[in-house]
Amino acid sequence: MAKDKTIYTCNDCGGTSPKWLGKCPHCNAWNTLVESIAESNAPVKNRYSSQFQSLAKASEVTTLSDIDATDMARTPTGHEELDRVLGGGIVEGGVVLIGGDPGIGKSTLLLQALDSLQRAGQRTLYVTGEESGAQIALRSRRLGLDGSQVQVLAEIQLEKILATLDHIRPTIAVIDSIQTVYSDQLTSAPGSVAQVRECAAHLTRAAKASGVCIVLVGHVTKEGALAGPRVLEHMVDTVLYFEGDTHSSFRLVRAIKNRFGAVNEIGVFAMTEKGLKGVSNPSAIFLSQHSEPVPGSCVMVTLEGTRPLLVEIQALVDSGGPSPRRLSVGLDRDRLAMLLAVLHRHAGVACMDQDVFVNAVGGVRISEPAADLAVMLAIASSLRGKALPKGFIAFGEVGLAGEVRPAPRGQERLKEAAKLGFSVAIVPKANAPKKNDKSFDGLTIHAVERIEEALNLVRSLG
Repeated sequence: MAKDKTIYTCNDCGGTSPKWLGKCPHCNAWNTLVESIAESNAPVKNRYSSQFQSLAKASEVTTLSDIDATDMARTPTGHEELDRVLGGGIVEGGVVLIGGDPGIGKSTLLLQALDSLQRAGQRTLYVTGEESGAQIALRSRRLGLDGSQVQVLAEIQLEKILATLDHIRPTIAVIDSIQTVYSDQLTSAPGSVAQVRECAAHLTRAAKASGVCIVLVGHVTKEGALAGPRVLEHMVDTVLYFEGDTHSSFRLVRAIKNRFGAVNEIGVFAMTEKGLKGVSNPSAIFLSQHSEPVPGSCVMVTLEGTRPLLVEIQALVDSGGPSPRRLSVGLDRDRLAMLLAVLHRHAGVACMDQDVFVNAVGGVRISEPAADLAVMLAIASSLRGKALPKGFIAFGEVGLAGEVRPAPRGQERLKEAAKLGFSVAIVPKANAPKKNDKSFDGLTIHAVERIEEALNLVRSLG
């Protein structure tokens, strides 16, 4: 079969060139030409083509009310935390892209999931382009997957992979990794923008046509973003990120895109000798075990997708030099500077000559403003050298005028705190439950409207 002609397309204007040039001949932009395929049987477009449009048959148009809206059937992977991130399990014809740092556990988790699906009667295929079949078998023995019947294919040529998928027709196939796959139709090296884009597009079309769920493992850059063209994330149905410190035993899998489930959902895993195990109570990871309350520590309830998590916020205020430092780990540094200004202006707590360090325990990253109140109370506690009451939590956004704004889904946050045995809570007034609500027995809830009111209340409680 003759190869399709390769051309070079400009990412900016869409113009084409028969050979690579440093500057696009159409828009004069530099370094924008990328290798692509020109279909040999595609009709030639020119200014006279409009006269033939009347000969083309129009596609059928259907109204939304006439379309049968059925929920997608899901197949559980056998790992509850992974199913949570995926939205309940794998979907027929779905394409999942998962990325993460080298050695963080991507291949380990996927091999465990394939083994669970295979033991449940599903046909599975593991396509490895970075390791040999012997290395995959050695990993399976190390994970305790003795007698595993997962089918393994060591191949990086796209055409052979597609032929194997068409022949075997598995329920789920893992491509590890998409950066190693190449197509004969392109002359560029594996891992290049053109190869990654074309191979991902062909695999996506194959998944939709055959109903096979395909999981693509992607490399990440040193900044932590998925390597390759940004369009790769638009092609797939679900994008998952593996997070966590390689020196820690805990891993987070976060969904940043999901057409079949909630976005920003997370799954929490612990790395053990037998692979990754789901953590049923992830709040325990982010809470330090203090025998007695310590100054500068405040627990808040954050939301990760649909899951409320209790996270300990720690602050350390110490004497600084002529240029005090402001450092935050897991929280926005610019927002920390704003909160310190609000503390000074509206609550009279001055930290101009103090170094301020704030940390979210456990390596979790908190991006929502509901952490404002807990951060400010922790800073004030560290500055005074007096601990907050035992069993204390707080959450709420703080505005520049000193007002405490409500946090979304406050009732669910309070229920999670009550379930874990916390006894005192300071929350925004709009998040306070009704007086006859019995869901929070054992949890004393104080509703506040301003930051100075919250600080005065903490002093009276302490």
